[in-house]
Amino acid sequence: MEAPQRGAARPVDAVAGNLRIRLAETPDEVAASQRLRYCVFIDEMAATPTAEQRACGREFDAYDPYADHLLVFDDTLGEGADAVVGTYRLMRRPQAERAGQFYTADEYDITPLVEYPGEIMELGRSCVARSYRTGSLMQLMWRGIAEYVLHFNVQIMFGCGSMHGTDPDELAQQLSYLHHYHLAPPALRPVALPAYYETLNRLPVDAIHPKRALAKLPPLIKGYLRLGGVVGDGAVVDHHFNTTDVCVVVKTDQVTDRYVRHLTRDEPGARGES
Repeated sequence: MEAPQRGAARPVDAVAGNLRIRLAETPDEVAASQRLRYCVFIDEMAATPTAEQRACGREFDAYDPYADHLLVFDDTLGEGADAVVGTYRLMRRPQAERAGQFYTADEYDITPLVEYPGEIMELGRSCVARSYRTGSLMQLMWRGIAEYVLHFNVQIMFGCGSMHGTDPDELAQQLSYLHHYHLAPPALRPVALPAYYETLNRLPVDAIHPKRALAKLPPLIKGYLRLGGVVGDGAVVDHHFNTTDVCVVVKTDQVTDRYVRHLTRDEPGARGES
């Protein structure tokens, strides 16, 4: 965990009403994010925990010690670990090198991303407590990601976007829609590893209802697409998490441009921008 110590300048620090977003600064705060992940991924979404995870009530893996953990706190619940209501795991290139690889490399050949000359960042383990799943919290999450991107000059972000269920045929509309309308260009296209590869191209384009397919996608994947996100070649069924995954890639100029416009909306010449 590379978050700054208390009192140091924070890469992320934003407030919206009673909600605050910043990076985890203590082991207890990281543990709180892992408890939230357990509640959402295992208790709610029926992922399969390891015996150790079940014993401690936390969802964790070998990448957590190397990553930054973006946390949303509700100040009305207290301070620090007691107030965590949302989390996102962020990992940049130097952190992945210390961890041995990016988590996504377990499912995808991400060579085109690793060879990209600028800073890259993996996003994962995103979840929010059930009663906080509102547009305002997600806006705060995106604001936090944008601050992080700007602070570390991240140019590409990527990660596995998950759809609930492990039968790709039941997700044929969504997967085929992504293939026909949002496939990444070859220079930025991850490819599912051969052992896990499930084709996205399950239906011809004329058999897809784009608006219906888009509506069926999870909010997180739709959010990436709105920012110009594209997907890699192939899906991966993750039986452990009870999901079917696609690898999403986003060039961060789409994120930072919108964030900068938000920050400068009251400056001369900034009004009227979409």
